[in-house]
Amino acid sequence: MTRHQSHHVIDGVMVHPSDGEAWKHFNSVHPHFSAESRNVHLELCTDGFNPFGSFVAPYSCWPVILTVYNLSPGMCMRSKFIFLSMVIPGPSSPRRNIHVCLRPLIDELTQLWSSGALTYDISRKQNFVVRAALMWTINDFPAYGMVSGWSTHGNLACLYYMENNKAFTLTNGVKLFFFTVIVVSCHRITGTERTKRISLLAELKRMLHPRVFLVKNCMMLCQSTVTLCLVSNQVSISFLVLV
Repeated sequence: MTRHQSHHVIDGVMVHPSDGEAWKHFNSVHPHFSAESRNVHLELCTDGFNPFGSFVAPYSCWPVILTVYNLSPGMCMRSKFIFLSMVIPGPSSPRRNIHVCLRPLIDELTQLWSSGALTYDISRKQNFVVRAALMWTINDFPAYGMVSGWSTHGNLACLYYMENNKAFTLTNGVKLFFFTVIVVSCHRITGTERTKRISLLAELKRMLHPRVFLVKNCMMLCQSTVTLCLVSNQVSISFLVLV
């Protein structure tokens, strides 16, 4: 549980989440919490799924999972170190009422943050008061809006950028568009080729009635990139799109 302070630090390499800027900033803001290395750093994750399969009647079950980030990266993602704190049953998504279901967990996390809990440390043979901090929540965008209570629709969908985002409305679809992309032709990639910075909207408007779909194998591309294929007038053009 003290791995986040005792691990070997390598300059320029993120070996543990405690090497990241968010963890360091948290320690600087809350020095009394970080002074006790046995205090617990948590992450909360929740999402809905249908336990009966997609071909049965619609049902949305929401497990709420807590992960301990004090441990090494190889341990904290193992099932025996991940805690299923609760399961929110269906038959439909709890939507904004998810806070009612999370109320007992929120109360316990608040108590662990403010006053802590008396705990026995078996390695040091002593009692101590352990505290816990919820460092992150990991969700997809719809679940993020439910858990945070923030509307993820409209111009202010991003909680951090707020009105400073570069969103604009599509001319025909009347939907908000947030991203500017780098488009590179996959079939002409060379080490010295210059990339063209154009918005995806401009590329779609340039082509006549395009259809967009995923391409699984297009040369040797990194798994973190997104490959799109734009088809127009019976001519297929593949692009590597970096958002």
